[in-house]
Amino acid sequence: MPSPEWLSRELPLVGEDGIEKLENASVLLVGAGGVGGYALEALVRAGVGKITVVDGDTVDITNLNRQLISLRENVGKLKADEAVRRVLSVNPGCRAVSVPRFINSENAEEIISSASPDFIVDACDDTDAKLLLALWAENHSAGIISCMGTGNKLDPSLLRIEDISKTSVCPLAKSMRKKLRDAGVTKLPVVFSTETPAVRGTTPASVSFVPAAAGILMASYVVRKIISSQNH
Repeated sequence: MPSPEWLSRELPLVGEDGIEKLENASVLLVGAGGVGGYALEALVRAGVGKITVVDGDTVDITNLNRQLISLRENVGKLKADEAVRRVLSVNPGCRAVSVPRFINSENAEEIISSASPDFIVDACDDTDAKLLLALWAENHSAGIISCMGTGNKLDPSLLRIEDISKTSVCPLAKSMRKKLRDAGVTKLPVVFSTETPAVRGTTPASVSFVPAAAGILMASYVVRKIISSQNH
């Protein structure tokens, strides 16, 4: 089938084959906040055909400074539902699924397996959930990229994609390296920042552009992996 007209500007970059691979791909996005919202936006606009959004949180007034799906009119509403609503306003043909739950050891297998993901985008901030996602991806040969900490940072140019073994500075990455080692997971592609935290506090400070840039990097990684895959 020819690519849809709304993707005509993307077609010269990825070709009909790439458009088809994206349409046939299933992506599980966990966390629809500052990072995940922008990753989701880029993925749906790239033409990913099935996206499952997992997030048990609701929109809060403090999300307005950095979270794409957060608006004054949807404060108090479920982030997963609001994310899917936005997805469908861009591409009504996307098979978008809202899962308004937090992933934990009791529901991880059910939630992830139901999504049948080719790729997992881990944009949550719970290290236990991150480990569950990494383990599932390794055991089921699914693609994954995980975001490390973007709080307390001001320079998006210091974000990079590496295997977690090559991370530095980031406390979240340090914690994840230990959890992954203990679980026997040897590899995990991550987005992380080499920036020394601008401030320190119990609740991470955040600005509009660093989480957004991390989300865009994650989406770019996923799209490039999908279009370069050997199977449709």
